[in-house]
Amino acid sequence: MSTVLSYIVWRASPVFFTIPGVDFTVSWYSFMWALGIVLSREAGIYILKKEAFYTDKILSLFYYIVIPAIAGARLGHFIFYDPDTLLANPIKVIMPPYSGLASHGGVAGIIAGVYTYCRMNKLNFLWIIDRLAIVSLLTGVAIRIGNLFNSEIVGIPTEVPWAFVFPKVDQLPRHPAQLYEALAYAVIFVALFIVWRRRSNNLGDGFFFGAMMASLWSFRFCIETVKENQVPFEDLLPINMGQILSVPFLLAGLILLAYSFVKKRKTR
Repeated sequence: MSTVLSYIVWRASPVFFTIPGVDFTVSWYSFMWALGIVLSREAGIYILKKEAFYTDKILSLFYYIVIPAIAGARLGHFIFYDPDTLLANPIKVIMPPYSGLASHGGVAGIIAGVYTYCRMNKLNFLWIIDRLAIVSLLTGVAIRIGNLFNSEIVGIPTEVPWAFVFPKVDQLPRHPAQLYEALAYAVIFVALFIVWRRRSNNLGDGFFFGAMMASLWSFRFCIETVKENQVPFEDLLPINMGQILSVPFLLAGLILLAYSFVKKRKTR
C-alpha cells in the first residue's frame, strides 16, 4: 500500500463555478477574497455600531481599505519577490493576469489608506485601526483558504499524519501551511474580539492594532519555517523573505502595545 494513502490528497478544483456558454469562471481564490472582505466589513460595522460610532459616512472608509490593500499587495509582490520584472517592465504590475500578491504589501497599503482617511476626516487613527485590526483577520483566514484551493503556498515535505499531498505540485506529503495560517488568524481574531467585548474601555489606543501585529507576525514568522520558499533567491538567505518582512511588523506591534499601556496609565 502506498504511504500516500495515509495523508490527505488534495484534489480540490480551484474553480468555484463556471457559467456555461459565456466563458465566465470564478475561482475559489477570488470568491474567498470577496467573502473575507464582506465578513470583515460586516464585523466592522457591528463593532462600530456597538461603539456608537457608526454613520453612513464611515462606509466610504471601505474604499480606503480595499483599494490600497489590493494595490499594496500587488506592488509588494514585485518589490519583495520579483524586483527585476518591476524594473524592466513596471506596467506589468497593473496588467493581467493578476497573479502574485504579497500580504505584507497589502497590510502596508491598508495602514496608508486608513491613515489618509483619518487625516482627511480628522479622526483618531489609532482608535479606528484598532477596530479594523480585529476584523481584518477574517479576510486573512479566507485568503489562506483560497490559497489552499489553489494548491499554492505549500509547506515543506513532512510525515506528520495531517500532511496534505498536492498532486498539482508533486506527490510528496507536505505541511498544510495555508491551514496553519488560517487557523492562527482565526484564533487571534477570536481572542481579540473577546478582549474587545470585555475590556475595550480599559485599554489604550493602539492596543488591538499592536496585539494583532505582534501576534500575527509572530505566528507568520514561525509558520514560514515549514513553508517552501516562493522564489529561488530565498534559498540563499539565512531566513526567507516572509520572515524578513515579518520582523518590522512584529516590532511595530510590540512598540504599539507598550505605547497603549503607557498612554492609558497617563490618563488614569
